[in-house]
Amino acid sequence: MRSGAPNDAAAEVFGRPVGPSRMRVVHGDLVLQDVDAIVNAANPDLSGGGGVDGAIHRAGGPEILRECQAYVREHGPLPVGGAMWTHGGRLRAHYVIHTVGPVYRCETRAAVLLSSAYRHSLETASKLGVRSIAFPSISTGAYGYPVREAAPIAVSTVVTFLRKRKHDEDLALDVRWVCLHAAAWRVFRDALAAGQARRTEGVRAG
Repeated sequence: MRSGAPNDAAAEVFGRPVGPSRMRVVHGDLVLQDVDAIVNAANPDLSGGGGVDGAIHRAGGPEILRECQAYVREHGPLPVGGAMWTHGGRLRAHYVIHTVGPVYRCETRAAVLLSSAYRHSLETASKLGVRSIAFPSISTGAYGYPVREAAPIAVSTVVTFLRKRKHDEDLALDVRWVCLHAAAWRVFRDALAAGQARRTEGVRAG
């Protein structure tokens, strides 16, 4: 078992459905996910860096950076909360969707921008026609967003997006958050479970 893994190896994947789609949280390595697209927590100049960003560029090879540089030459830096895509290079994923999360300073403004980063990533995925997408925990590393505040925003944004597609099987999407560390995995697991509980209570009340 990986260092720091949850005690129950069978619990390393936790999920819940949203219509024909599914959300899950996985304890593992983002760059190894066998999905159509992975999301990169990028910087505005799309130049690569540390953490998830650096890991994706190292694993995917120079093609990703070349496409990022071409985008910046044509469009300028990627705004906070925005998203763009490149091919996946040597990754298992066909595409990398790059988004810029907020640096955690002002809680209210940061929440809006964090939600925007997830929403624009999903909209980009939809335009690409992908059926599976893997996210990191955006902004909770070097950008300082507390994971316990970020996870409910992430889950709520994805749920809202998926519910708009819930009556169309052709638009079903497998969404996962991939957490390298067990502590973050547990926070996202709890956020998914809390959202499912609120949904169940609402159905019973109706």
